[in-house]
Amino acid sequence: MNSDSNNFKVPGPRSKELFDKESLHMAPGLQSIALFSKIVVKRASGCWIEDVDGNKYLDFTAGIGVGSLGHAHPHYVKILSDQIARANYGSFCSENRVKFLELLTSITPEGLNAVQMYSGGAEAVEAALRLAKSVTHKYEFCGFWGGFHGKTGGVLGLLGDTSFKVGLGPMIPGLYLPGPYAYCYRCQLNLTYPECGFACLELFREGIKRQTCQNIAAILVEPIQGTAGNVVPPKGYIKAVQEIAREFDALLIADEMITGFGRTGNMWGVQRDDIIPDVMTLGKGIGSGFPLSVIVSSMEMAKAKPFGNPSGSSSSYGGNPMAAAAGRAVLEVILKEKLVENSKRVGKILKNKLMEIKEESPFVGDVRGEGLMIGVELVADKKTKKPLDKSITRRLFHECLDRGLISMCYTSNIRINPPLVISEDEALEGASILKEALKAIER
Repeated sequence: MNSDSNNFKVPGPRSKELFDKESLHMAPGLQSIALFSKIVVKRASGCWIEDVDGNKYLDFTAGIGVGSLGHAHPHYVKILSDQIARANYGSFCSENRVKFLELLTSITPEGLNAVQMYSGGAEAVEAALRLAKSVTHKYEFCGFWGGFHGKTGGVLGLLGDTSFKVGLGPMIPGLYLPGPYAYCYRCQLNLTYPECGFACLELFREGIKRQTCQNIAAILVEPIQGTAGNVVPPKGYIKAVQEIAREFDALLIADEMITGFGRTGNMWGVQRDDIIPDVMTLGKGIGSGFPLSVIVSSMEMAKAKPFGNPSGSSSSYGGNPMAAAAGRAVLEVILKEKLVENSKRVGKILKNKLMEIKEESPFVGDVRGEGLMIGVELVADKKTKKPLDKSITRRLFHECLDRGLISMCYTSNIRINPPLVISEDEALEGASILKEALKAIER
């Protein structure tokens, strides 16, 4: 596919007709990207999506970091097609599950060799909290401002984005947000790194002492905060978080739902700081569209009770043969096609191009990222850093759509997470469309 059709208006008539028909029965609350675009997908391949009106789009979102292989990768299609013809549900051992677990534990950090499978990110994070309670026999958990770990009741209190929590209180007890993440572009303490010496973590440490009963089972942290805007902390930051966890005799849970499986140009986000967490939560790109998430820990920890009791850590859909087939196929492609290396190489090229756009555009205040996890922050004024108004970013979103680019530019924090299979030419084409759209809103 190519984006030779760049003068269409989105949504087209057939897409709008079907979207409106669905809206009669679909409950409110879909992802913004689907609600705002109203496109109806007909087919997709790799990084390209075609709607029912014949319009073609380059995808810079990968289903919010889900589609690591893009659409319809031949190996993925073959493995899943073969599995669904043989068996498609149940928790029994399957050949694909054996291969998936062997492959996964061959690339996880040393000592993390016990895997439990689930179907969604929040489900896996809640399981990780249950595991931490079983291991430590403690009951408190700490997260960071700006953090995102799912929207279910068990983790809602650890969301650092308050917009998801308004009107849903009270939160369950024992969940705390003692301090800010290292969001250096918008430092909450108005300091500058490295002179600050991670002052935000000193505040976090003091917050634990003052807010909690110091009965901390685990600290939960994203190596790079995704929902907050692909916020990249300075190197050494996650290692310092681990040291705080050790200080309070707590586990460190690395939430790698987005950063895992090559998204950052490393297999794991924690590799930036060369650390091994106690527990990792993984998902999104691991299934490349099939609902699959896992937690990984040591076998010694996984045996802790009640987590390690029969049915103590299980899930109805966890470990089903289709999910195992998806995980196996994804890992085989990532390794065989060197997609981690592709993420690092193409991500660097794309980030450099976006840095050039930053110098030209009055609206681009910051460009940051690792690999194919890039953040572009839009501002009304580069000195004050006032976020660009949503009415303007919504216009930018539609300017991109009308030129054939699907992107998360409907807020002032653009998150660029294309499929890991994206080529250099495709990445540069997407950057060029974004540049044109920015110039359109300038006018």
